[in-house]
Amino acid sequence: MFQRSADGSPALKQIEINTISASFGGLASRTPAVHRHVLSVLSKTKEAGKILSNNPSKGLALGIAKAWELYGSPNALVLLIAQEKERNIFDQRAIENELLARNIHVIRRTFEDISEKGSLDQDRRLFVDGQEIAVVYFRDGYMPRQYSLQNWEARLLLERSHAAKCPDIATQLAGTKKVQQELSRPGMLEMLLPGQPEAVARLRATFAGLYSLDVGEEGDQAIAEALAAPSRFVLKPQREGGGNNLYGEEMVQALKQLKDSEERASYILMEKIEPEPFENCLLRPGSPARVVQCISELGIFGVYVRQEKTLVMNKHVGHLLRTKAIEHADGGVAAGVAVLDNPYPV
Repeated sequence: MFQRSADGSPALKQIEINTISASFGGLASRTPAVHRHVLSVLSKTKEAGKILSNNPSKGLALGIAKAWELYGSPNALVLLIAQEKERNIFDQRAIENELLARNIHVIRRTFEDISEKGSLDQDRRLFVDGQEIAVVYFRDGYMPRQYSLQNWEARLLLERSHAAKCPDIATQLAGTKKVQQELSRPGMLEMLLPGQPEAVARLRATFAGLYSLDVGEEGDQAIAEALAAPSRFVLKPQREGGGNNLYGEEMVQALKQLKDSEERASYILMEKIEPEPFENCLLRPGSPARVVQCISELGIFGVYVRQEKTLVMNKHVGHLLRTKAIEHADGGVAAGVAVLDNPYPV
């Protein structure tokens, strides 16, 4: 997202990193054709030609296919861990279809299915309904309420298996808000990227302010600053899926309740990014089309594959633009607040 600096110039700032169940790669592959069609109907063929091509579903499938190939068993399948009632199934199907085009078959199962029908052999090969699994692709398991005791046991079975995981538990934890905050500490990037001061500077320039709420002087100071100027901060729990962050008066009340509790360490404070609003027309079911003040957030899809400690693939495979009216402080597409969009180069 572009931060509006004091002198009016934009600066690109990072919101977060999602390392599990990154959504809308499939639907984002379809939206360029929608906008091109609308512009062409309006006889704006020149403008239609400026819509950027985008096919993250193909790129995401490429990464899963590479992991399947490295597993080395041509009859093994990809296991997609799905929710019981999945609203976003067509987004997921786009990736499944890309894999099927490569003759890689996907089966969809829930954690409960794995608990009942999953097993490991003596070599830790994973089998579900008697079928060997090469890759486990998680589209569930990113929120605490998605884990019953039975589901935790299923996740442990999957983690112990020889199958490639997208992601494994360590990679999932690496994408948490707390890790993001710790990575922003002085010296941390230098430790991870030794001898690369230019890369460190470029990365650090994208960081918004990130503050620990751990019990102690540092956390106390962060809370005091947020209570004194709540419009400058966002309170973030260790949650994914949208609609979890707290702003303004809600944040103030939460901090007052948390400040004397160890529970506060499960949150971080982040500097509130203030992008420049623009006018756009959002199309949503049940709402009349009207021009409103909006902001957008650009996401970049990346694929990272490693075999033990050997890097196999690390590449950008597409983008996702989400736009929402400025009246909504939090919430994404799944929450019914934002819409899928496309960048328009000018």
